Amino acid sequence: MQTIHIHPKYQHLEEQLLNCIKHFDSKGEYVTKGERNVIKSFIVAYETINVKSFKTPKSFNSFVYKYIRKSKARRSFEYAEKLIASDILTPFPIAYIENTSALGLKESYYISTHVDYDFDFRELIHNPLFENRDEILRQFAHFTYKIHESKINFLDHSPGNTLIVKEGDDYDFYLIDLNRMRFEAMDLPMRMDNLKRLWLSKKMIRIIAEEYAKISGEPFEKIYTLLSRSSRSFKLKINRKKRLKRKYLKKGRK
Repeated sequence: MQTIHIHPKYQHLEEQLLNCIKHFDSKGEYVTKGERNVIKSFIVAYETINVKSFKTPKSFNSFVYKYIRKSKARRSFEYAEKLIASDILTPFPIAYIENTSALGLKESYYISTHVDYDFDFRELIHNPLFENRDEILRQFAHFTYKIHESKINFLDHSPGNTLIVKEGDDYDFYLIDLNRMRFEAMDLPMRMDNLKRLWLSKKMIRIIAEEYAKISGEPFEKIYTLLSRSSRSFKLKINRKKRLKRKYLKKGRK
């Protein structure tokens, strides 16, 4: 069984969109080729689109995603609509497609428009001398505050999931990889904890905290302390996992 949900703006392209799915393995250009998910770009009606193929879930999750919980593809589509309704930028949601059997979900795909971005947030981390870095971080603080005020808790708020487009002296920020979100009011500790995955340096934390304080009216010292604590705890956790993994691999070679 196949579930096809296409945005009204793109319903006239159903046949071409389904053709992209049908020939996903043999056609299209790779955007990312991960262990879990694959994204390819296609040209449809003179427009570049991205098709994300989610990894086929194992038997238990397959059952869950058909009968209990919405699939990642469907959540990506619906969350994109919610972001756009809140005036938060994200590639426009075109469609989601699910292939299922009686036992559960098999293949699933999320289709969106392609964004020609200039760089992503990772560049700001890896290059402290990135041009206009401080101003980009200040504008990013405004973007983040807007997300929080819109009651959007983006659980995958990590460096690779914010694409940045330069528009004159300003910057537009696009969220991607949308299938993990909660829509809820957040107090200040939750808001700062939401930024822990960004792997911010001390200087980046200070710039973002200063700007967030100006916008929110909250004390800078409070924001800086909360953000520093969350960021530090997350880094320690990840580094601890890496050390344990290296130790395990080293032991396995003996």
